[in-house]
Amino acid sequence: MSGASLIPITSSACRRCLDQALSRRNIHVLPNPIRRSIVRPQTSPQARCLHVTSSLRAAPKSKDRGPKSKEDTQTDFAALNVLGNTPAPTTAVDACMDDGFALNSGLKVTGAGVLLIGGEAFKWRPWVREGMKEGTIGAGASGNDEKGVKSPGGKLQNAKGQLDIDEHAWGIIDLAWPKPDLLILGTGRSIVPLSPETRRHVNALGVRIEVQDTRNAAAQFNMLATERGVQQVAAALVPIGWREGS
Repeated sequence: MSGASLIPITSSACRRCLDQALSRRNIHVLPNPIRRSIVRPQTSPQARCLHVTSSLRAAPKSKDRGPKSKEDTQTDFAALNVLGNTPAPTTAVDACMDDGFALNSGLKVTGAGVLLIGGEAFKWRPWVREGMKEGTIGAGASGNDEKGVKSPGGKLQNAKGQLDIDEHAWGIIDLAWPKPDLLILGTGRSIVPLSPETRRHVNALGVRIEVQDTRNAAAQFNMLATERGVQQVAAALVPIGWREGS
């Protein structure tokens, strides 16, 4: 048995191929009550079962999928829109313009932001500080004191780059009853963080506030106002053309 190796015979081995291999080669079967093995020279290649039965042949591939189904398998995405038949509120924002907004009611607000609360729309100029005249250099606008400015100007951010809005700009929310549960604040073309003082003042009115850029804030207001009602959701939007003054 020198120069020979043991190869296990599994139960799946083909008996006919095994018998043929034993007759052609000098291979001795060693009896074993647990496992049967065969001895063959190391130089010979490993024995393989070349007998292929018809049951192991791969079935031919076919592109025939049978008769065409008469069932409607197309997904109707319109049926998935649960708010499709719910009319949008009149204060929904149809377009965000560079210097204003167009609402679903046909109203256009230009040269100012907009505050949407309780189904009503108000012009909103948070850059006008208390005790200062709107549109003048003293109010933080760009231009001169005689002609003022044609588009929103001035400063809304503090020295830390945070949106710092004066308390008087939230006067309408203070007077509203019932107060909305959520105020969505649009800060212009990009998101600007809100100062802690402004956030504390709005929260003191009993209103939660969420800050986004104006386009996303308008879209979220439209969805939530349609779903929950204009009494529950309010929006304060700065025009997307807002440029912070120097």
